[in-house]
Amino acid sequence: MTNQRQRPRRRGQGELEGLVLLALCEADGSASAGWVQDRVGGDLAYTTVITILTRLLAKGAVTRERRGRSFAWTPVSDQAGLAAHKMRKLLDGESDREAVLASFVTSLEPGDERLLRDLLTRAKDEGED
Repeated sequence: MTNQRQRPRRRGQGELEGLVLLALCEADGSASAGWVQDRVGGDLAYTTVITILTRLLAKGAVTRERRGRSFAWTPVSDQAGLAAHKMRKLLDGESDREAVLASFVTSLEPGDERLLRDLLTRAKDEGED
């Protein structure tokens, strides 16, 4: 019988960003990386939290302000905003936007398609005010 160490489950792409952003959204104001590390829990290293926060900063999802020798981090958007930003970035990278959007819309479940239509109508109505 071989005694192999079990490796921790590898998180999906963006999962850590989502966890860190969620923790920041729950903060009462800005928060330090150490505070975020405590909230996320698990075996997440402080340097990993800093890396994730820096990536979120580059994506425009958080801001930071110098506080002593470190930074205080504040979310600009929530997880939905971050997902929307990713979708927009992917769309902006495609040459045939119409084909991408058409493919996306035809792949939606009927309830999601209705929701999207309602949101587009609402945005149009609000734009006319």
